[in-house]
Amino acid sequence: MDIKTANEKDLIILLNQDNEAAFAELYRLYSQRLLAYLTRLVKSQVFASEILQEAFIRIWKNRQNINPEQSFRSYLFRIAENLVYDFFRKAARDRKLAAALINRACDEYSHVEETFCNKEHLQLLQDVINTLPSKRRQVFQLVKMEERSYEEVSELLRVSTSTINDHVVKATKSIREKLERYHITIISILILFRLL
Repeated sequence: MDIKTANEKDLIILLNQDNEAAFAELYRLYSQRLLAYLTRLVKSQVFASEILQEAFIRIWKNRQNINPEQSFRSYLFRIAENLVYDFFRKAARDRKLAAALINRACDEYSHVEETFCNKEHLQLLQDVINTLPSKRRQVFQLVKMEERSYEEVSELLRVSTSTINDHVVKATKSIREKLERYHITIISILILFRLL
């Protein structure tokens, strides 16, 4: 049987028999769609890629129990959705842990920059902030680093509060994406973004 022309049911039957080529073909058929779906759910291609890999690992581990009479797509997406729920539950636990660690480790510090206990992370954060367009960087630093209100920054820069909000949202998104490229762990991101 030619794997490329096999239908889904035949691929599952082959997968039940430990056929790696059938597994690779199922991955080829579904991985891009699933990755796009997961990215929409978790808002991060890095985390979405990890969940995608874990979903297919579970498919392989459970390959002999997959029913060829049922929709593989539904089965795969259900596994992925359960992994997303696990991801968000873990993120919530990590947020609580990060908050406890920050409070414990940084109690004696009062200045915002000093709450970033790891000097390397502080430098990395500053380097990433410096890559922002100048107006966006200025707004971000005033609101997040100097803790000024949107109204105060709006008056200072003579722009609307909605423009200030737009700059802060876009700056935060850009910074998070760039930090993810450095493979900063979720706890580190939460620590760095304590004030975001």
